[in-house]
Amino acid sequence: MDYDDLPGVRIAVANGVAVATLDHPPLNLLDGVLLPSLRGFVNRVRHDTEVRVVVFDSADPEFFSAHGDMAYLTDPAALPAATAAAIAAAPDVPVADGMNILEALSDEVRSLPQVTIGKISGFARGAGNEFLMYLDMRFAAIGRSGQAQPEAVMDILPGGGGTVHMARLLGRERALELLLGGELVGAELAERYGLVNRALPADEIDAFVDRLARRIARLRPEVVAAVKTTVETITPKIPHRAYAVENAALFSLFTEDMVASAHRQLAAGVQTREGERDLERILDDL
Repeated sequence: MDYDDLPGVRIAVANGVAVATLDHPPLNLLDGVLLPSLRGFVNRVRHDTEVRVVVFDSADPEFFSAHGDMAYLTDPAALPAATAAAIAAAPDVPVADGMNILEALSDEVRSLPQVTIGKISGFARGAGNEFLMYLDMRFAAIGRSGQAQPEAVMDILPGGGGTVHMARLLGRERALELLLGGELVGAELAERYGLVNRALPADEIDAFVDRLARRIARLRPEVVAAVKTTVETITPKIPHRAYAVENAALFSLFTEDMVASAHRQLAAGVQTREGERDLERILDDL
């Protein structure tokens, strides 16, 4: 299978493991470039019988993915254009009524026959963290990773499946804490809350994830399919109506006040590397 035509993401396949490395400077934004590439890859790798496990990581040691493009909030044409490009990346895969493109991608990732693993060694906020929550497993580097859903502080909500998956992983109370508080969560708290599988020392995470991925890749595909199918009966598929409620709530917040707030955030340094290193303080000071 050829993956060389996917801008912003590099794919390397060996021993049954595909490593999908986000490489879209300066911040790996889930924008009109990276979002279509990820959707195109997901719906292509589904049919790749040489791949048993997919590991998602980042070429940027500071950022897994900063968040979605702020242009989605300030430019009325940006989100429709990114959506159209993402739909074109997998034209034979329908998007259910009431769902936006990120919510659709969530279902597409979770239904992959391969096992998906996220390796977090930098900041993952907003849509970047939402994408990680779509995966089967997540592992975070102690002292280097940070995960957050800052949308409420930014006058919107996590509308890419963030409310749905945060509640699924953490439970109602902890989900509300992180969704409304917008706190940046380090690896150890993320592990304790259930946002990641394990917090690992930064100098051990690469070897651990590599060993795990290779071990799973050696299993018969029928065994993996049987295990995933059985587990899904215990943790059933999220109903589309949950995404529809989230999507409607998201777009209800797209007001003139929200747009003005987004412009203030950009003026304060949001979506710059320096600003994203200290995003929570910037948002608190606005």
